[in-house]
Amino acid sequence: FGETGIDDVKAEGAIQSNLEKSLHAKIKSVDCPSDQKVEAGKTFTCTVIFSDGKQATATLKILNKDADVSLVGLKSKN
Repeated sequence: FGETGIDDVKAEGAIQSNLEKSLHAKIKSVDCPSDQKVEAGKTFTCTVIFSDGKQATATLKILNKDADVSLVGLKSKN
């Protein structure tokens, strides 16, 4: 087993449903790094692509050793 990594598929799904609810916008895809190590307090970013083609960067914070994450920021890309 070794070191635990963030479940990128689970994180992507969570981000997508969170943003669709909070922004009332359709999300085409979310792409998070598949090799993110679980270190409480660290942050990492995922790319969000909206159905209209706009992109944003979502910043997530790792809350604990169980790999629970929280969305702490969303920045539009131009």
